[in-house]
Amino acid sequence: MNGSTAARRRALRRIVSESAVSNQAEAVARLATEGFEVSQATVSRDLDAVGAVKVTTGDGTRYRIGPVPAVRHEELSQRLAGFAERIDGSGNLVVIHTPPGAAHLVAGALDGASLPEVLGTVAGDDTVLVVAAASRGAGKLVQTLETLGGLA
Repeated sequence: MNGSTAARRRALRRIVSESAVSNQAEAVARLATEGFEVSQATVSRDLDAVGAVKVTTGDGTRYRIGPVPAVRHEELSQRLAGFAERIDGSGNLVVIHTPPGAAHLVAGALDGASLPEVLGTVAGDDTVLVVAAASRGAGKLVQTLETLGGLA
């Protein structure tokens, strides 16, 4: 079983994008086939987090992925602006330095933003480790995060 919220949400986004998912129970079942054992309540939150909306089609209703809500990017921008002291990168790893006790706030906003270039985050007390999707994606991701946080 894979417990990463970011990985689960990426899987859910892909599942909804690639196939017709008509209800949350179906999403729970499809996630289970990929190793994510979650409840309907978790899927409900995840569908909201990835920007899924229910639409009516000729065959009934189904979820569709819309753009990631601007609110999530705004929250990430605010958290980076308020807490990121420095952002460094190497290879596919990015480290965000924050004041003590603030790393989890930045990591949570990063996870919530569901940026496609982010595989996942690990928060300590004053640092966030971000794994970029591309093997040499740290440089571009550092630029993106600095721009979002007004640090560039």
